[in-house]
Amino acid sequence: MTNLLEITSHEQWKELLELSETQPFFLFKHSTTCPISAFAHRQVTNFQTDLPIYFVKVIENRPISLEIADDLNVTHQSPQAILVMHRLAKWDQSHYDITEETMASAIDFLI
Repeated sequence: MTNLLEITSHEQWKELLELSETQPFFLFKHSTTCPISAFAHRQVTNFQTDLPIYFVKVIENRPISLEIADDLNVTHQSPQAILVMHRLAKWDQSHYDITEETMASAIDFLI
């Protein structure tokens, strides 16, 4: 099972965005009240990867969630998985399209 690291502050997000210049990572936007997001959360936590996976709770940390969407130039969705590299969203999926298989195929976008 993958250990997800929670983003809870603007400063933490900005540090991760800068880190993406040298270290790609997955970001999972999670709604703690949505059954579809619960399904996606299981997929993300079961996904085996060497890349770090961070998450933000979209209800509890809405300003950060919206800032992420703005910084990465993606439409805000929940649940949503995003592969971040060089301050860009290289791949993103939402809802039932977040699976271990789609996340594994996303790594191809790093090449």
